[in-house]
Amino acid sequence: MPPGAGLTAYRICQESLTNVLKHAGPDPSVTVLVQWSPSALVLEVTDDGRGAAAVSDGAGHGLTGMHERAAMFGGTVTAGPRPGGGFRVRARLPLPAALPPASPPAEPVAGSPTG
Repeated sequence: MPPGAGLTAYRICQESLTNVLKHAGPDPSVTVLVQWSPSALVLEVTDDGRGAAAVSDGAGHGLTGMHERAAMFGGTVTAGPRPGGGFRVRARLPLPAALPPASPPAEPVAGSPTG
Protein backbone atom coordinates (compact mmCIF):
# COMPACT_ATOMS: atom_id res chain seq x y z
CA MET A 1 0.00 0.00 0.00
CA PRO A 2 1.16 3.56 -0.55
CA PRO A 3 2.52 5.23 2.59
CA GLY A 4 -0.40 6.62 4.55
CA ALA A 5 -3.09 4.51 2.87
CA GLY A 6 -2.97 1.89 5.61
CA LEU A 7 -3.28 4.61 8.23
CA THR A 8 -6.23 6.03 6.30
CA ALA A 9 -8.01 2.66 6.37
CA TYR A 10 -7.28 2.35 10.09
CA ARG A 11 -8.62 5.84 10.86
CA ILE A 12 -11.79 5.27 8.81
CA CYS A 13 -12.41 2.04 10.71
CA GLN A 14 -11.68 3.76 14.03
CA GLU A 15 -14.08 6.63 13.30
CA SER A 16 -16.78 4.22 12.12
CA LEU A 17 -16.52 2.22 15.34
CA THR A 18 -16.58 5.44 17.39
CA ASN A 19 -19.79 6.42 15.59
CA VAL A 20 -21.31 3.03 16.49
CA LEU A 21 -20.54 3.69 20.15
CA LYS A 22 -22.02 7.20 19.96
CA HIS A 23 -25.10 6.60 17.83
CA ALA A 24 -26.14 2.94 17.51
CA GLY A 25 -27.71 2.60 20.94
CA PRO A 26 -27.30 -0.16 23.49
CA ASP A 27 -25.85 -3.54 22.50
CA PRO A 28 -25.43 -3.18 18.73
CA SER A 29 -23.81 -5.93 16.70
CA VAL A 30 -20.98 -4.69 14.52
CA THR A 31 -19.22 -6.32 11.57
CA VAL A 32 -15.91 -5.11 10.15
CA LEU A 33 -15.06 -6.49 6.72
CA VAL A 34 -11.72 -5.93 5.00
CA GLN A 35 -11.26 -7.11 1.41
CA TRP A 36 -7.89 -6.80 -0.28
CA SER A 37 -7.62 -7.31 -4.02
CA PRO A 38 -4.89 -6.40 -6.51
CA SER A 39 -6.76 -3.22 -7.41
CA ALA A 40 -8.26 -1.97 -4.13
CA LEU A 41 -8.71 -2.27 -0.41
CA VAL A 42 -12.37 -2.25 0.64
CA LEU A 43 -13.33 -1.62 4.25
CA GLU A 44 -16.93 -1.98 5.41
CA VAL A 45 -18.27 -1.37 8.92
CA THR A 46 -21.92 -2.23 9.52
CA ASP A 47 -24.06 -2.25 12.63
CA ASP A 48 -27.65 -3.11 13.51
CA GLY A 49 -28.25 -0.08 15.75
CA ARG A 50 -30.54 2.91 15.41
CA GLY A 51 -29.04 4.08 12.12
CA ALA A 52 -30.68 7.21 10.72
CA ALA A 53 -32.92 7.46 13.79
CA ALA A 54 -29.88 8.40 15.93
CA VAL A 55 -29.72 12.00 17.04
CA SER A 56 -26.53 13.80 16.09
CA ASP A 57 -24.79 15.95 18.68
CA GLY A 58 -23.65 18.24 15.85
CA ALA A 59 -20.12 18.34 17.25
CA GLY A 60 -18.47 15.81 14.98
CA HIS A 61 -16.98 15.86 11.53
CA GLY A 62 -16.39 12.13 11.33
CA LEU A 63 -18.06 11.35 8.00
CA THR A 64 -16.56 14.44 6.38
CA GLY A 65 -13.11 13.42 7.63
CA MET A 66 -13.56 9.90 6.25
CA HIS A 67 -14.46 11.29 2.81
CA GLU A 68 -11.46 13.64 2.86
CA ARG A 69 -9.01 10.93 3.95
CA ALA A 70 -10.17 8.52 1.25
CA ALA A 71 -10.10 11.25 -1.42
CA MET A 72 -6.40 11.90 -0.71
CA PHE A 73 -5.72 8.43 -2.17
CA GLY A 74 -8.32 8.56 -4.97
CA GLY A 75 -10.78 6.57 -2.87
CA THR A 76 -14.41 6.89 -1.94
CA VAL A 77 -16.58 6.54 1.15
CA THR A 78 -20.30 5.85 1.19
CA ALA A 79 -22.23 5.96 4.43
CA GLY A 80 -25.86 5.72 5.37
CA PRO A 81 -28.68 3.74 6.88
CA ARG A 82 -29.03 0.06 6.03
CA PRO A 83 -32.32 -1.43 4.83
CA GLY A 84 -34.02 -2.90 7.89
CA GLY A 85 -32.04 -0.79 10.35
CA GLY A 86 -28.52 0.01 11.30
CA PHE A 87 -25.81 1.93 9.50
CA ARG A 88 -23.05 1.12 7.03
CA VAL A 89 -19.76 2.82 6.14
CA ARG A 90 -17.95 1.51 3.07
CA ALA A 91 -14.56 2.82 1.98
CA ARG A 92 -12.70 1.86 -1.19
CA LEU A 93 -9.04 2.78 -1.55
CA PRO A 94 -7.48 2.00 -4.93
CA LEU A 95 -4.09 0.30 -4.87
CA PRO A 96 -1.31 0.99 -7.35
CA ALA A 97 -0.61 -1.66 -9.97
CA ALA A 98 1.59 -4.44 -8.70
CA LEU A 99 5.29 -3.93 -9.25
CA PRO A 100 6.94 -6.42 -11.60
CA PRO A 101 9.19 -8.96 -9.84
CA ALA A 102 12.82 -7.95 -9.58
CA SER A 103 15.06 -9.62 -12.12
CA PRO A 104 17.98 -11.69 -10.77
CA PRO A 105 21.41 -10.09 -10.83
CA ALA A 106 23.35 -10.60 -14.05
CA GLU A 107 26.05 -13.29 -14.11
CA PRO A 108 29.57 -11.89 -14.46
CA VAL A 109 31.09 -12.38 -17.89
CA ALA A 110 34.44 -14.23 -18.10
CA GLY A 111 37.27 -11.81 -18.66
CA SER A 112 35.33 -8.84 -17.23
CA PRO A 113 36.70 -6.96 -14.21
CA THR A 114 34.10 -8.71 -12.00
CA GLY A 115 34.52 -12.19 -13.59
